[in-house]
Amino acid sequence: NDIAYNLWWSWEPEAQALYSSLDEELWTDVNHNPVKFLQRVSQSALDKAAANAAYKERLAAVAAAFDDYMHPDASTWFKRTYPDKINDTIAYFSAEFGLHEALPIYSGGLGVLAGDHCKSASDLGLPFIGVGFLYPQGYLPSRLTAAAFSKPFTK
Repeated sequence: NDIAYNLWWSWEPEAQALYSSLDEELWTDVNHNPVKFLQRVSQSALDKAAANAAYKERLAAVAAAFDDYMHPDASTWFKRTYPDKINDTIAYFSAEFGLHEALPIYSGGLGVLAGDHCKSASDLGLPFIGVGFLYPQGYLPSRLTAAAFSKPFTK
């Protein structure tokens, strides 16, 4: 659960592979959302993974990488380069943050760019806070009609 509830998994391919290898169809159906995935994955898929030594090794490696990443004493670029600025905070303002498709709070390229800035800031260890809008209904997918009008889209 620690990994599922932290967006670190979204830019860590091995973490994503742990979920998809349990049930690739379900992983796709939940739009690559690990929280929804864990709520819906079958007990038999979990039991099968728990009995698989290779899967358990992969899980242990991903968990160790996550623990290293999250460790408060981790040596980051920011801590090494600006040790006197550790208690400062950087505020990043954007209308939207495209962090991952599983968290649809963005609508386009600038949101994706803002999301990439957040991921990079995290990797660099910046004391960073993203500030933006969180619309109550989230991102509403739409498609263009033949007449070039935007129309709500549902699956």
